[in-house]
Amino acid sequence: MRIEDYPRFTIIMRGYTFQQAEAILNAIEGLETKFAVEITLNTPDSLNQLTLLTKKYGNSIYIGAGTVRSIDDVKAAIQAGAKFLLGPHMFTQDMINFAKEHEVLSVPAAMTPSEIDEMFKRGADIVKVFPAIVLSPRFFRDVQAPLGKLPLMGVGGITVNNAKDFLSNGASYLGLGSGMFDKEDLVRLDSKNLSKSMRKLISSVKGASV
Repeated sequence: MRIEDYPRFTIIMRGYTFQQAEAILNAIEGLETKFAVEITLNTPDSLNQLTLLTKKYGNSIYIGAGTVRSIDDVKAAIQAGAKFLLGPHMFTQDMINFAKEHEVLSVPAAMTPSEIDEMFKRGADIVKVFPAIVLSPRFFRDVQAPLGKLPLMGVGGITVNNAKDFLSNGASYLGLGSGMFDKEDLVRLDSKNLSKSMRKLISSVKGASV
């Protein structure tokens, strides 16, 4: 997978049932270039979900693993078909190297300029700034003033109401979790309304510079 092909938005699927995850993937139809999805490894039966959903949807949708915390997680996720790996903290060199050997994007997390710099030095493809809402949109602009333009993903507290602010301040990518959808739409497996939520997000960031 090439970083150039990675979509602007990542939907974080944490704790969803297989049926809910599939409803979200069905809702992405027509928006495949805008959204990737990550199945967090602390979701029940996550690796089985990842395997099954990748086999069915992996040719058209970028599906990866989230909450990747160790080299064992990296190996298991890649074995299950993950195209990218997101973590809640920094990755070791071994984790990044193994991902590169298998042409899988690595997206470790960082919270300080030093951590961000270190992750790119180790070879990270994208660095996830987490929790983004604690740091604020301005952090993305300020940290890139000395470090230069970097592929940063804002995750943690991102909503349809603040997504444009983060993108306008220099975030290249955003990850959205529980606030992305109406809970009732997930309960009802309403792919039509789930798709409307995605389109609402896309409309909300029109005009944002990247």
